[in-house]
Amino acid sequence: MADATSPPRRLTVDLSGQVALVTGASQGLGRAIAETLAAAGATVALVARSAGKLADVAAGIGATGGKAEAFACDVRDAASIQQTVDDVVARLGRLDVLVNNAGVTRDTLLPRMSDEEWDDVLTTNLRGPFLFMRAASRPMMQQRYGRIVNVASVSGLIGNPGQTNYSASKAGLVGLTRTAAKELAGRKITVNAVAPGFIASDMTAALGPALLDEVKKRVPAKRLGEAWEIAEAVLFLAAPSSGYITAQTLVVDGGLIG
Repeated sequence: MADATSPPRRLTVDLSGQVALVTGASQGLGRAIAETLAAAGATVALVARSAGKLADVAAGIGATGGKAEAFACDVRDAASIQQTVDDVVARLGRLDVLVNNAGVTRDTLLPRMSDEEWDDVLTTNLRGPFLFMRAASRPMMQQRYGRIVNVASVSGLIGNPGQTNYSASKAGLVGLTRTAAKELAGRKITVNAVAPGFIASDMTAALGPALLDEVKKRVPAKRLGEAWEIAEAVLFLAAPSSGYITAQTLVVDGGLIG
């Protein structure tokens, strides 16, 4: 029997001939999403600031028969984002799927939070996705097809102490998702969000064994989620067959928020 750390079977989705852009694709959840979309047949545009790390991801995807190209981009900069989307369309011919995954945390309690900690998180986690959606919606509208999936968080739905900036950015991303979905639906573009709960990662590992045990006790599934489980949820919403699902937030949290 397969355990939770590896998918027993991937969703049957055919993205052959499609181009998917994934931000924050150099590591962790973004890498898992990129690998999953490539396994489904998409050519994946890997976007992050670190060109070296992106090259490693592209090589790994290529080694398994997939197709991926690296595009270094500062997801906080409007000009860099527009240029990246333009380059993806020019080099790969089209843009069918956008996954806004890049994000940062700068956790501290509200009374101690600096202006810089607030601005850094809101700029990366909310302004960045807005800029990518604005840029990507243009070629998607021209081809009258598109799938946009934003990676939100349960923190944006229920809040989390020490994360006023992060929770606000993810709550804003949910609102952005709902409104953009209504604006773009007539052009056959869907816009949805995936809201992960506690997912096994370097960030959660840094919490330490004792705190992780407490986290698992709070989750009805009694475990952390795995990156591939989020990636499969993204794949589902990116599929051509999900065309009547839009303006939704799919919570993947083991039952944490009920």
